[in-house]
This record gives sequence, C-alpha cells and structure tokens, in this order.
Amino acid sequence: MKLWKTVSRKVVQKFDTFLTVEVHEIELPDGRRISNWPWLVSPDFVLVLARTTTGKFLCFRQTKYAVKEITLAPVGGHIEKGEKPLPAAKRELLEETGYAAAKWISLGSYAAHANRGGGQGYLYLALDASYRCEPFADDLEEQELLLLTRRQLENALDRGKFKALGWNALIAQALRRLDQRTKSLQKAKR
Repeated sequence: MKLWKTVSRKVVQKFDTFLTVEVHEIELPDGRRISNWPWLVSPDFVLVLARTTTGKFLCFRQTKYAVKEITLAPVGGHIEKGEKPLPAAKRELLEETGYAAAKWISLGSYAAHANRGGGQGYLYLALDASYRCEPFADDLEEQELLLLTRRQLENALDRGKFKALGWNALIAQALRRLDQRTKSLQKAKR
C-alpha cells in the first residue's frame, strides 16, 4: 500500500502558536492530485491518566469552549517547542494537579485528525502519583480536581462524561493496559 504525498503547501492563515491553516496539494497513491486540501497545524499534545498511590484516578470536572456542557477530562496540554513528549506529560501533571508520578507508561502516539492534521497526541498512564505542591496551571477554564475510583472512572466513561474523543481513547487504553499488567502479575505469581 502506498502513502499519500505532499506536493506543496501554502499558509492561508496563521492565528498564533496554536493554529495555522494551510492548503496542500497532495498526490494520491494512484497518481491523482488534489490541489486544495485543507490542513491544520497545531502543536503536538499530551494526555495523561494518573493513578495515585492510593489507587484513585486524577480527573477534572471542567468546561471547554467546544463542549457545551460540563465535562470530565484527564490532564493534558501542548508540548512546548523543543520539548519531548514524556517531559511535557510530567510537566503538565505537576502544573495542573500538583502531583508527580513514579512510573510512566506510554500508550502510544496518534494523529488528532487522520486527514486534516491538528497535531500528534501522546498518551500516557502515570502510576503511583503523589501530591507534591500546589498546582500552578494557567488554564483558561474553571476546573475542579477529582479523585475517582476505578469504578467511578469506568462509569463516567460508559455514561459519556468525557466529552472529547481523545480523552475517551486515553481512558480506554489506560484501563486496558492496567488489566494487562494485572494479568501479567497474576501469571508471574503462579
């Protein structure tokens, strides 16, 4: 299977460091060209589901502009220029919650939008998180930090309380990985 190719790109509008709109000319695997392909450029980002040393999961109850109701959300934010994903995830966890985690598990990286760009998302599960300091985030939204049990987290996921697609993917991936770890540990004990 052949990949699509970018033949050319032109900036249509640069809003700030968070969004640039481009138009690309692309070549499809069969050789056809499309000359007016819209493309969004935004910073790569991290999403983190953190579990504390007591087994509770850190989430926020908050508002977001694109979500027209109160939502639950994990820790997350943009990767700064020159920053690697894991240090960005650690920074975001500490800034937003005041917690730091002893163990970090990468859950992979994924395109935000398969055909229109929008940055790459890096998903992490942070384990054995403990409180270190007052949060010092400069987020625009109002948010309340919650400590949820696994059952509460699963119920919230099942009831659609996480209103962004990436957040749902993170929670599902993290819970699956935790189940896999539990099975592996049980096997090792036999």
